[in-house]
Amino acid sequence: MMGFLTRPRADPARQALIASLNSRIRAVLGLGEDDGLSLSEIVCADPACPGTETVVLVMRVGCLTEALKIAKPLAEVGEADIAALACG
Repeated sequence: MMGFLTRPRADPARQALIASLNSRIRAVLGLGEDDGLSLSEIVCADPACPGTETVVLVMRVGCLTEALKIAKPLAEVGEADIAALACG
């Protein structure tokens, strides 16, 4: 039974995947230590969407937040997808 303030345990494999993607995306985009990066996996209800997609929020110091999308789930994001983020 879960307590009132208990969170479910995070999946270590998923956390490792997110950390790896985060590191690789930061390198491709040339982000500095003070820049922020957020990865999210969402299910898009719009019929034009691919279903599950990965959203990358890039928060560069002094710039507006930029949302980049990859039309596939986190687990399917590959090197070509990451390289394409640099093209904007």
